[in-house]
Amino acid sequence: MLAVLLPTVFMLAVGIVLLATSSGSVPAIVSGVLVLTFCTSGITGYILGSIFVAKGAALARIQNDFVGGVSHELRTPLTSIHLLIESLRDGRLDVAESTQVLSLLARETERLEVLVGRVLELSRLQSSYDYARDALDVDVIVDEAIAAFDAITLTNPTPIARRIEPHLSVTGDRPTLVRALVNLLANAWKYTGDDKRIAIAAAETGRWIEITVRDNGMGIDPAEQRVIFEQFRRGRAASANAAPGVGLGLSFVRAIVRGHRGKLDFESRPGDTTFRIRLKRRREPVTMVRSEAAHRLAS
Repeated sequence: MLAVLLPTVFMLAVGIVLLATSSGSVPAIVSGVLVLTFCTSGITGYILGSIFVAKGAALARIQNDFVGGVSHELRTPLTSIHLLIESLRDGRLDVAESTQVLSLLARETERLEVLVGRVLELSRLQSSYDYARDALDVDVIVDEAIAAFDAITLTNPTPIARRIEPHLSVTGDRPTLVRALVNLLANAWKYTGDDKRIAIAAAETGRWIEITVRDNGMGIDPAEQRVIFEQFRRGRAASANAAPGVGLGLSFVRAIVRGHRGKLDFESRPGDTTFRIRLKRRREPVTMVRSEAAHRLAS
C-alpha cells in the first residue's frame, strides 16, 4: 500500500501547485481540482485499506487464540480419557479398580460434555441468539440473581449487600441478564478471601441503568486487564488459588451485555474490584406496562 501512497502524496503536491499558480486559468484550476480529487480518493482508499487489514489481522488473532484456548481445554480431559481407556484395555485391573476407572471415565466425559456445551452456548450468544425485548424490573432481576447465587454457594453462604433504587426498568432478555449477574457474583465470590464482602447496586444515570457488582478480593493484575473478557483467559490469581472454571464466565457476561446493546467495564485494584453493566433505561415503568396489558386482556 505504500507503493500507492507515495505517488499519491506526490500528485497531491502537484495539484496544490497547479491551483496556487493557476492565476485564474480555468484549465489549470480544473486540472488542479481533478488531481486533488484523485489524490483524496487514493488517500481515503489507503486509510480504509489499512483499517480493514488491521481488523482482519485482529480477527485472525482472536480466532487463533480461541482455537488455541479450546484445544488446550479439550486436551486435558481427552488425555485423561485416553489413559483410562488404556488401563481398561490392558486387562490387568481387578473388579474394584475397573469400577473406579469407569467412574473416572464418566466424570471426565461429563466434564468434556459440559465444556463443549458452554463453548457452543457462548458462540450462540455471540451470533444467533434471539434476545427477548421484555419489560423488566431491575429489582426482580437482581433478586433472581442473588437467589441463584445463593444456590450455588451453599457450601460457603455469603450475604450480598443490596442497594437498588426503586422503579428501575429496562428492556431485555430476563434469563440471560440474570445469568450475567450470577457470573459476576460468582467471580466475586471465587476471588475473595475468607472475609468476603460482596455488594450489588443499581441506579439510574441519565438514560442508562447502571448495575454494579463490587467485592473486596485480590483484584485483577493491571497486565491482565486488557484481555480479561477474552475466552479461556484466566489470570494468575485464578491459577494460584486453584479457582474452578475455564475462563468463560466474563466472556458470557460481555456477550450478553453486547446482545442488549449495553456497556460493560470495570475498575480493579487490590481489595476493591467493581464490574459495571449499563443498560438503556426503559421510559415506562414495568408496573404501568403490566397494567395496560392486563386491561387489554380484560377488555
